[in-house]
Amino acid sequence: MERYAPLSVVLIAAALFASASALIAAPEGAPSAFIRSSCRVTRYPRLCERCLSAYKPPIRRSPRGVALAALSVSVDKARAASAFVRRMPAGTRSREAGAVEDCVETTQDIVDQLRQSVAEMGRLGRARSPRFAWHLSNVQTWVSAALTDADTCLDSLSQNAGPAVRAAIRKRVVEVAQVTSNALALVNRIEPAT
Repeated sequence: MERYAPLSVVLIAAALFASASALIAAPEGAPSAFIRSSCRVTRYPRLCERCLSAYKPPIRRSPRGVALAALSVSVDKARAASAFVRRMPAGTRSREAGAVEDCVETTQDIVDQLRQSVAEMGRLGRARSPRFAWHLSNVQTWVSAALTDADTCLDSLSQNAGPAVRAAIRKRVVEVAQVTSNALALVNRIEPAT
């Protein structure tokens, strides 16, 4: 008489095989379908997918959750850029030193504005709350101001800094501007019903 495994054991084994197959098919860091579809509305979708796929805390499957994650990525990139600019030697030319100092100030402003935006996202509360639109508007204003500050830094560099200093700082500030632009696009998708 042949013995068969109970049906529950067969189902558990099939589920484990399916889970293992999913892990093999979607390596860690690969964008989920939710992240991929969310990032389509951004100006830099591949950068958006790469940054959000590597984001460590789980992203809630909501426009608010993905926007908050994108803002957090922007804060991290802005902090790193600000620290880099502060350590940057300004050179001997006074105009270049002034441009670097402008970037020191503007990158710190970017960090502050993005941190305020993350904090304000926590104050959004319920979507139907009368203060929801006001808090969301604050987030949009601060993120937009951060983008303006990035442009201010880049403009000052292009007019006053030498090629080496300009290239070194520009690389980091452009990345901050790109992830911040993506974050703003994702923030703009938040509606009172989300």
